[in-house]
Amino acid sequence: MPTDTNEIRLAPMSTVGLFSGIGGLELGLSRAGHQTTLLCENDRVARTVLDHRFVDIAKHGDVRTLKALPKDTELLAAGFPCQDLSQAGRTAGIDGDQSGLVSEVFRLLKARRAPWVLLENVPFMLHVKKGAAFEVVLKALEKLGYRWAYRVIDSRAFGLPQRRERVFILASLEGDPRGCLLSDDEGPPETSERGNEAAIGFYWTEGNKGLGWAVDAIPALKRGSALGIASPPAILLPSGVIIKPDIRDAERMQGFPANWTDAAKGNQDGRKTRRWGLVGNAVTVDVATWLGRKLRRYGEYRGEDDRALKPGDVWPRAGWSMGSARHASSVSTWPVQKVAAPLHTFLRFPGDLLSEKATLGFFTRASASTLRIPEGFLDRVEAHLNVMRQAKVA
Repeated sequence: MPTDTNEIRLAPMSTVGLFSGIGGLELGLSRAGHQTTLLCENDRVARTVLDHRFVDIAKHGDVRTLKALPKDTELLAAGFPCQDLSQAGRTAGIDGDQSGLVSEVFRLLKARRAPWVLLENVPFMLHVKKGAAFEVVLKALEKLGYRWAYRVIDSRAFGLPQRRERVFILASLEGDPRGCLLSDDEGPPETSERGNEAAIGFYWTEGNKGLGWAVDAIPALKRGSALGIASPPAILLPSGVIIKPDIRDAERMQGFPANWTDAAKGNQDGRKTRRWGLVGNAVTVDVATWLGRKLRRYGEYRGEDDRALKPGDVWPRAGWSMGSARHASSVSTWPVQKVAAPLHTFLRFPGDLLSEKATLGFFTRASASTLRIPEGFLDRVEAHLNVMRQAKVA
């Protein structure tokens, strides 16, 4: 998608973050020069992290009691709750108790329209209830007079070993959101089969209906299972050992510095699994940094090959509207293409060995399933299982 050489440059924006979590969006935007003036987060443990990492920024708890946006708000950023939209969650849709909180975003914008709005959620939002949830969000933006663009973005594009796709919606009253969100498109690199030389990430809690499989990366870190219990993925190292990565490496895979959530350890609810949930629920910092930089400097989006969307069409992976017709964009999920270190060399901290019990559970489920499992993978899992059994006997 070609871009015009005539760039538009904007000054850093005064930003408000809603549903801030542990501050992934806000940290990334600040690295691009934007100034956050207010953080809103209801989770007590996440607030502990925000208080520790964003000391001088005002905080507010429940978005439902926030009366108005600050008068100088130029950018409203909100990674609104995804529990009711996630494929792994209840899929209740936009009317669910959690994801329905996005209506608070539009309540605040109706009273005071910020020039720019940035929203983030899971890409399953494009499909849940046949796209009805996504339609609700876009219609609300259009009713308020916003032009919008959206795009599914993969965190791997930024050199991070995590196969994590999220949809970002950028809307504006005064600029062209397409130039920011759609103009860069490097596309994914050519895949190569590395066999046993590459580490493999998978969810050891799965095995019946899926593996959460990723080569030289981990599958997307997530808030938790259907029961709300957060757990780390497993990594089959080239050596044949299977580990659960350290929480500090999980933070790094989301673009945070190691120990970003260590303030949660002092909270009675900040147990180890709780920290995994906080990190899994966060926005990847590097993606937010790229977006923040594009908001300050972008070109004209042309999109000659884009097609008009008709009522009832399935939502594409990227699209836009400048106030009238809606269009599909053919851009990929990789706006940039940064070289990533192999997963096993990215890891800085020793992980915990996957226990005999956990390995046996996964091996049993996967062996009995009808999943298409890559050749040799279960043999290597079984080899780790035997090592763990022998260690127990010894």
